[in-house]
Amino acid sequence: MRFQLDHDWQGNMATPRARVGENAKTQLLLVLCAIWILLGLTGHAPWKPLEAASITIVKGIIQGGSLIAPLAAGESTLESPPLYYLTAAASAKLLSPFFSMHDAARLINVIWMTVVLLMVGMAGRELWTRGVGRHATFIMIGTIGLVINAHILNTEVASLACAATGFYALALCKRRPWRASGLLGAAFGIGFLSDGLMLPLILLSTSLLLPLFFRAWRTISYAKVLALALTIASPLVAGWLVLLYLQKPVLFNQWIQSNLDGFNQQNHFYFLRIMIWYAWPALPLALWGLWRNRQLLISKPKFQLITIFFCCTLFFLGFGAQSKDVYALPLLLPMVALGAGSVEHLKRGAAAALNWFGITLFALIGFLIWLGWVAMMTGHPAKIKQRMQFLSGSNDTHFHWVMLLFAILITAIWLFTCVRAKQSNRSTVTNWAVGMTFSWGLLMTLWLPWIDSAKSYKPVFTSLHKALPAKKSCINSANVGQSQRMLLNYYTGIHLKSVENSDNLSCNLYLIQDTKGMAKTQLGDEWKLIWRGKRAADRKESFRLFRRR
Repeated sequence: MRFQLDHDWQGNMATPRARVGENAKTQLLLVLCAIWILLGLTGHAPWKPLEAASITIVKGIIQGGSLIAPLAAGESTLESPPLYYLTAAASAKLLSPFFSMHDAARLINVIWMTVVLLMVGMAGRELWTRGVGRHATFIMIGTIGLVINAHILNTEVASLACAATGFYALALCKRRPWRASGLLGAAFGIGFLSDGLMLPLILLSTSLLLPLFFRAWRTISYAKVLALALTIASPLVAGWLVLLYLQKPVLFNQWIQSNLDGFNQQNHFYFLRIMIWYAWPALPLALWGLWRNRQLLISKPKFQLITIFFCCTLFFLGFGAQSKDVYALPLLLPMVALGAGSVEHLKRGAAAALNWFGITLFALIGFLIWLGWVAMMTGHPAKIKQRMQFLSGSNDTHFHWVMLLFAILITAIWLFTCVRAKQSNRSTVTNWAVGMTFSWGLLMTLWLPWIDSAKSYKPVFTSLHKALPAKKSCINSANVGQSQRMLLNYYTGIHLKSVENSDNLSCNLYLIQDTKGMAKTQLGDEWKLIWRGKRAADRKESFRLFRRR
């Protein structure tokens, strides 16, 4: 009788542990995860806006800056707690003989994203049954909104890992309360130390609302799980706050105030709206799951967890996050979990339609990527080559045998999967994950040099540095964006002194950023133009450097 009650409460959460490598599907999953995670982490410069602050914080830590309150270049306020940056700096230091600083720092995402995919898969299996965890990981890999954001140097990657860990811990709390306590406590503490208050608020509100609304969660066992998790997290949270207050009291007060003042956004509709493209293919699967299980959403604990987690995440993101898609990553977790449990129950026609849509979409993307690469290598079709040169600002071919062989291998895997896979509900999510990995892999092997040519500030700021006179005191600046200032510091070590107008110039050098559509700043005869530059493919912004005569 006791077993039956526990089984009903959990709603088929308890499942046997699958052995890794037991069949070809698991092996394919592991290969896909490795390719998907690794490609795109190296081989390109830091890109604005999301990596500009992060890379200067990492650089500051490596050069002896504060470990408790590392600041971005030129900033006087703390952006977030230091844990993610410390791990990135450790990675950069460890791998410095083999990679540039930004590539080595970005490789820390291998660990964070491995945690994400592992926890997503385990949550899917725990909530549903054996085999569904694989579906959940396939869906997560194939999600459109994740692929770019997972490969940037940003604290949201660590936050997503902790969100996935906390979500899995809540799913696990009935069957393995001690393990769930440790995981939930780690998610609270590490999430706070990586990205601040947002994630702990989401997890804590979810944890408290579940027993408040639903009787199944109102147990002594669950209360012990939550109490122990908070006990584990408290020293981590309090330890950093105390150290920050003792070492940097001004930064402590500024950080607390900025967090309190930050919950004044109204972006709930924005985050809901972007899910239309951001959450594919999880979105249609989750919607089908909602409809199919509409009568069980209130009665079954797994649907209660999924619903409350999504609502709490949307609530706090809408009030506390800016309208940038990177902040929407935690919203994917409940949608993927619900979608994974719906795969086996899709109607044959819907599964076939989703499958062929994915195959057609990724076939078109792959064809265009290969066509663009062939055009740049051979000059034909000429119009496509001209267009790519225009968009990238580069006329170089950037031919690399290793990247070409890797691209051929990725293409072969995708073709083999599409041809040999039998049409089924399971193959729908598998083909989508393989297709996303195929498209991303081709982009990062064949097109990455041209993408980096269009986005990198390294050539323009290196050119600026070479143009500086031997004798210089400091550089004033006007209209230079925050990301541009930080990347200039990363490449050259220069700290700009921003001024409101040309009447307050105290330096013998003056850097101005011009933006298309805005009037250019005009200077008097006492200033001589000594350099001008811009990114090769940039049509919106350029820079001018003047020296006082």
